[in-house]
Amino acid sequence: MRREITGFSNPLIKQVRSLREKKFRKREGRFLAEGLRIMTEAREAGFLPEMLFLVKGQELHPLAAALEQEVISAGGEVIETSSDILSKLSGKDNPQALVGVYADIAKPLTEVDRDSAPIWLVAQAMRDPGNLGTMLRTGDAVGAGGLILIDDCTDPFSVEAVRASMGAVFTQSITQCRWEEFVLWLRGGNGQLVGTSLQTDIDYQACEYAAPCFIMTGNEAQGLPKAYEAECDALVKMPMYGKADSLNAAVATAVMAYEVRGQMRRS
Repeated sequence: MRREITGFSNPLIKQVRSLREKKFRKREGRFLAEGLRIMTEAREAGFLPEMLFLVKGQELHPLAAALEQEVISAGGEVIETSSDILSKLSGKDNPQALVGVYADIAKPLTEVDRDSAPIWLVAQAMRDPGNLGTMLRTGDAVGAGGLILIDDCTDPFSVEAVRASMGAVFTQSITQCRWEEFVLWLRGGNGQLVGTSLQTDIDYQACEYAAPCFIMTGNEAQGLPKAYEAECDALVKMPMYGKADSLNAAVATAVMAYEVRGQMRRS
């Protein structure tokens, strides 16, 4: 059943609001997601929120009503509150009608099944949550197995990254590790590591890709470190016909992912 919270000073509201900060997400092992579309994607992927917040007195969409019933059946909490409090939780002036608290779903590298998908995305020191969320969305679109985050990347479970993923944070396997750990794991089995770089003359359409293909994109400003490029089985670049010397990191990843997927379709 539902319960109501109306005060900004309520301890639970303060606790949930703290999940907007990375240190509290890490400590609690939970993160926030908002909006019917994203939370429906989560539900269809088998993930339910531990707590569901909704606006008191607002008529629920049938999908939201179904979500509420599943949360209650699973032993979760449903809390109705004001739109102002929901705005505080989401960090938006015009919040979505639903906010959920989810358990951390990151997966250790040792549990990643590389042969479960033909494509995997790898991000190294990615700093922008919008780029990271877009990469997750791209991974979902091309049927990638997931996203492996190398070194000091932005948090994939920040509100901004989850929002940008449009629900793909729940459909893609997400793993965080150090470079040395990743290389040791990768070379312990089959897998082609392909890096995007300006330091090569190989056109991205001239390379032959093999499953499982790990497409690695570097930091937005610096690109991949030289040592990381040296470890790649192939380095490729996309031709630039204008004045810009490179594409946005998330866009470049999408172009690469569809080229790899296209080759695999044709073969």
